[in-house]
Amino acid sequence: MENVGTEISTVSREEVLPVLATAKIARPRAAALAARPARPRPARRRFPARTLHLVDIENLAGAAIPSPGQVSDVHGQYAARLSFGADDQVVMAASHLAMLNAMNAFLGWPGARYRVRSGPDGADRELLDVLQHEDVAARFTHVVIGSGDGVFGQAAANLAALGVWVTVASRRDSLSTFLARAARDVVYLDAPQPVAAAA
Repeated sequence: MENVGTEISTVSREEVLPVLATAKIARPRAAALAARPARPRPARRRFPARTLHLVDIENLAGAAIPSPGQVSDVHGQYAARLSFGADDQVVMAASHLAMLNAMNAFLGWPGARYRVRSGPDGADRELLDVLQHEDVAARFTHVVIGSGDGVFGQAAANLAALGVWVTVASRRDSLSTFLARAARDVVYLDAPQPVAAAA
């Protein structure tokens, strides 16, 4: 069979290079963007100043299964000493048994999230899970840790290092020294203990 009308020519590299040098070739994207006049970039959207309240109701009440009366007392003491903004978030944690009483007393807290985990330190683990996996430092300017447990000390120190104001709300007799040192300030929910007079 014969190839009719098909002619293949070969072009040497020396013949192509001068043509390419004079041809207008598309510039790479980075160079094209650099040639454009700069537009002001919009500022990164920041979350408004707001507070995350992490409440370990068992620790604040001082009971493994707080009664509805104890939960109500803690709620009153907490609300009297710490303010709540419209954009604040409240996360409560407890065991499944304690949560039944806690939900009865805390239904008046708008927007509260309830986390339940039973077992040793179940409430602590739930609150630590929030601190470790919910990008708290980027979303909140202030975090209140409603517990005196030392297990929150490292998380509080990490938040403070990222510029988050950390407050600890606790009972006087259950506050860990490590947690108190990691926080910017401490709010005691119970009344001061009377000091015995010196004889």
